[in-house]
Amino acid sequence: MLQVARLAPKALGEASRQVLAYLQDQVTEDGGFADRRGNSDLYYTIFGLEGLRAFQAPLPTARVSAYLRSFGVGEGLDLVHVASLIRCWASLPAGSLDESTRQALGCRLGRFRTPDGGYALDPSSSQGTIYHAFLAYGACQDLGLPVPDREPLLAVLRRLRTDDGAYANEAIMPMGTTPVTAAAVTLMRQMSENVDPGTGRWLLERAAVDGGFFALPGAPVPDLLSTATALHALAAMETSFQMVKEPCLDFVDSLWTGKGFCGNWSDEVPDVEYTYYALLALGHLSL
Repeated sequence: MLQVARLAPKALGEASRQVLAYLQDQVTEDGGFADRRGNSDLYYTIFGLEGLRAFQAPLPTARVSAYLRSFGVGEGLDLVHVASLIRCWASLPAGSLDESTRQALGCRLGRFRTPDGGYALDPSSSQGTIYHAFLAYGACQDLGLPVPDREPLLAVLRRLRTDDGAYANEAIMPMGTTPVTAAAVTLMRQMSENVDPGTGRWLLERAAVDGGFFALPGAPVPDLLSTATALHALAAMETSFQMVKEPCLDFVDSLWTGKGFCGNWSDEVPDVEYTYYALLALGHLSL
C-alpha cells in the first residue's frame, strides 16, 4: 500500500503541500495523531504515520514512540487496537521497538485466535472474521513473526464467501461489502491463493457512475474507504479498472477540503484516515 500511496503527491500537484501540512498538524501534544474530535487516537495514528511516509516526510519519531510506549504491550486493548499499536511501531525507524515488547505483542495477538484457526474481536468467539484475520496476518508480518496457518484462514474465507462472489465479515451478514471483500482479496494474495474472477466483477459492479465505489449494493452514496480498498484489490488481482479512472479521480477531488479529505459527500470534516485513503486511491489512479 505504501509504495502505491507514494505516487499520490505527484497526482496532487500543488495541493500536496497543503495535504502534508494538514497531516503534520494532526500530531497532538502527547505524540499521537488526532481523531475527528481532536483527541490523540491509536487507530488514527496509523494513518497519520503512513500518510507522512507516503510523502517521505520526517516522522516525529521521539514523540510518537513515547505515545506508543504508554500502551505497553497492549494490555486491555482489543484486536483492532493491538494491531494498530503493532502497525504504528512498524511505521517507525528500525530499532524503535525493543525485542521484549515485540515478543509480548505477539503473545497478546495470539489471544484473539479462535478455535477455527481464525481471529475475532471477541476472544471468546468460536469463529473468526475476515477483517480480524486480515489485521492479525498483517500484524504478524509487522512483528517479523510466523504468519498464521494458511488452511484455517482459507476455511474462514470460504465460509464467508457469498453466492455473488463477494465476502461478508460474519455469517449473520446478509451480503458482502466492498471493504471486507477487498480485505479478503488482499489476504488471499498474501497467501498466494487464486482469487475467483467473479470477485473482481463484483467489485467493479460497485463503481458509481459519477465516481467512487459503493460499500455494498444499495448504498446511498459512494465512499472513500470503499473506493481506495476496491482499487487496491482490483490492482492486486490485475483486473483492469481503466473505465472508472476518470470518474474516480473526480470523486476523490470532490472530497478535498483544501486541507485533508472527507469520507463521502455527506461528510464535511476531514481526518487523517480518509486523507490516507485518498492518497492510496490517487496512487492507484495515477498508474
